[in-house]
Amino acid sequence: MRRVVVTGLGVVSPVGSGGDRFWSNLTAGRSGVRPITLFDASSFPVRIGGEVADLDSSAVVNAFPEAAGVRDRKVLLGLAAASEAVTHAALSDEDLRRAAIVLGVGLEMFCLEDLTPHANAPDMGGALAKTVLAGGMTQPLQTPLDRTSDLLGERFGLSGGRYTNCSACAAGTQAIGEAWQLLREGHNDVALAGATDSMLNPLGLGGFSLLRALSSENDQPERACRPFDATRQGTVLGEGAAFLVLEAWEHALARGATPCAEVVGYASSLDGFRVSDPDPNGQGAVQSMARALESAGLPGSAIDCVSAHGTGTPKNDAVETAAIKEVLGTRAYEVPVHAVKSMTGHMIAASGACEAVAAALTLSRHQVPPTINLRTPDDKCDLDYVADGARSFSGETVLSNSFG
Repeated sequence: MRRVVVTGLGVVSPVGSGGDRFWSNLTAGRSGVRPITLFDASSFPVRIGGEVADLDSSAVVNAFPEAAGVRDRKVLLGLAAASEAVTHAALSDEDLRRAAIVLGVGLEMFCLEDLTPHANAPDMGGALAKTVLAGGMTQPLQTPLDRTSDLLGERFGLSGGRYTNCSACAAGTQAIGEAWQLLREGHNDVALAGATDSMLNPLGLGGFSLLRALSSENDQPERACRPFDATRQGTVLGEGAAFLVLEAWEHALARGATPCAEVVGYASSLDGFRVSDPDPNGQGAVQSMARALESAGLPGSAIDCVSAHGTGTPKNDAVETAAIKEVLGTRAYEVPVHAVKSMTGHMIAASGACEAVAAALTLSRHQVPPTINLRTPDDKCDLDYVADGARSFSGETVLSNSFG
């Protein structure tokens, strides 16, 4: 099996776009959660989110002309982040041509304005179908899940295989893990892997509000997401995209690339409990972490930092803490744990990819970002969550969790 390294990264996030700006704001503990401006959320119980404020849509469309008119925001976010990763890696055209692309993505976006004219019809589905069949729709009703990977494939000539993974909040991490396996087993030398998502639209916000998974503390948006805090009420929706360029170690060495991290293990599991709740004993989380360590050939005592899923929901944070303790044993109390979502909000499919970028930067820039808003200790969450600002770091391993 071959070693796999990270030679490029790109990120578009609520705390800033571009690796340097993202890292500067993340380590400074700056929240990207604000009142929603992308649409009128005044009638929703939740009116805050982690918006990407610095997306240059015109620049994205200039680079990807076929994206003109795309209404699904996650496509533009993904194109921007992936382009940065490709530029950062400085691959040759031939390397790009042979590269695989593995994309993690959220659900298709439906534009409610397309459905509104048919809402009062006795047979809404039939009325909508007639409009579509008659050619009355000027735009597609939904964006294909693989639209982002198609545009990236055409722009960069990627022909080493295209894979799209839709697995909710685990999609970004799974995309990177599956790409790692392709390279490790020798199927490809290079892969562009990551995820993009934006649920900051009426349907997304409405759905998560109905699940009662979100914090409704609209008056204090920057404090609303409080992973591991005893007063936490729920997570905050965010949006964004992040990509890594993964390379076989020998290939990177031969072309003189400078890796910023190495991916050494990966695993995925299903706890088989409920769609919206984790197993109370955290068995799915325990299984995936333990198997990831096994695939890396590392004991729990070798982990130096944990990038937590850390949503700020009452159930997730307690279960994740228990799972970390079961897998790492006494080591769990000795390693820093941090939650990026305290600043970005929950970017759903893109979260794991964004947190993978943060993990790579933790290793290459020797800092652990803070978990902001953690002020009230919770008896069930008793690990070292890096609550008082960024911390210097000299470790060699980061375990990154994504649960969906």
